[in-house]
Amino acid sequence: MQLIRGILLPIQIWNDWVLWLGRGLAIVALAVMVAVILAQVWFRYVLNNALPWPDEAARFLMLWMTGLAAPSGLRAGGFVAIDMLTEALPRRLADIVILVLLGLAMTVLLMGIQLGWNHVNSGWLFASSSLRLPLDLVGGTSIKIKLAWMYMSIFVGMVLMAIVNVELILRRILMIAGRAEGLPPLSHSDLPEAE
Repeated sequence: MQLIRGILLPIQIWNDWVLWLGRGLAIVALAVMVAVILAQVWFRYVLNNALPWPDEAARFLMLWMTGLAAPSGLRAGGFVAIDMLTEALPRRLADIVILVLLGLAMTVLLMGIQLGWNHVNSGWLFASSSLRLPLDLVGGTSIKIKLAWMYMSIFVGMVLMAIVNVELILRRILMIAGRAEGLPPLSHSDLPEAE
């Protein structure tokens, strides 16, 4: 059990820091997404001159916001769950069921990582139709943004959720073994939780 604790502590420290950073970046992405959408509404309906890039930029920001915020939701128990069974079972048996479900979730996450990586690799072949790096403003040439940068949000989100899932599995093993005393509590995020 000391080995599990020794593995758990660095993972928890990593998740505390990386998920805090991810939540901050997700908030920034949300704010920029709202600004881009409002700009598009202004240009389309007030000036009657729709811009070509805001729709794709908003989609890009939404995907990154989701990929960076979802791991915090998983760690905080903020995903929708049906917990009638685990609530009705004795505590130890409920912990075993939860451990099995976390194992199944890890299988899905590993498949998601693989599919996300394949998607990223295919994204280098295609460029965005409207998003460009405006290097022409500084004397260079404008470069179309590769779709891989958008697809990378899937891969990054799945990897971060898998790391969170490893932490949750290790914690649950310690709980089943009755060795959870003295574990540092999970830092709770400011994300809303499902009720």
